Parts: sequence; C-alpha cells; structure tokens
Amino acid sequence: MLILIAGPYRSGTGDDPGKMAANLKRLEEPAYALFKAGHVPMIGEWVALPVWNAAGGKSIGDDLYEEIFHPVAHRLLELCEGVLRLPGDSKGADNDVRIARERGIPVWYTLEAVPGCARAA
Repeated sequence: MLILIAGPYRSGTGDDPGKMAANLKRLEEPAYALFKAGHVPMIGEWVALPVWNAAGGKSIGDDLYEEIFHPVAHRLLELCEGVLRLPGDSKGADNDVRIARERGIPVWYTLEAVPGCARAA
C-alpha cells in the first residue's frame, strides 16, 4: 500500500528551520519499517518541498507555501491507501486524517497497527 505518514512538521516550531528538519526526521522514522513490510511510505513534505522550491518559495508560510503544502497532501490522499498518524499536535495531519476518513481510507495511530508491521512480542 501507499501509506501517507502524517504528523507535525511546521506545528510548534515557530518556523525554525532546524526544528522543522527535526520534525521531518521524526516523520521519516517509520519509513523503512513500512517499506520492509511491503508498503511504499509517503510524506507530503517529500513532494511539497521540491515543488515549493522550484516555484521560487522563499519564506515558510508565505502565499506560495500555503498554495502548495496542504494541497499536496490533499492530492496524495487521492492515491494513498492508508495513513499512519504520528503523535503530536498538527492541524495539517489532523486534516489529512479527516480527509482519509471521509474517503474511507484506513488510519492507524501506531506502526504496529499497520498491516504487516506488527512487531514480534
């Protein structure tokens, strides 16, 4: 399955690039486990950041940022077959979950709950 990993990226960072990079690293942590289980992990920022940069993005939260970041996640959810929602406050991730539920896409809150990812006890 193509699985969107959703969680805090910008939230709670004050737009500090170092904190945002740390949040992206946390989003990436389950990627290999998902891959090993036969899934394709996806993070919206993996798509949105290059698009924003190519469009000339300069400042986090500028009009171009707003035009690209949340719509990318919305478009990805047209392709994804599941969402792994990581802990932490995030309006964007909460919106991803809302959209997924509206579309009947499963949402998991732990890696172990994702099919094929249960850890041996």
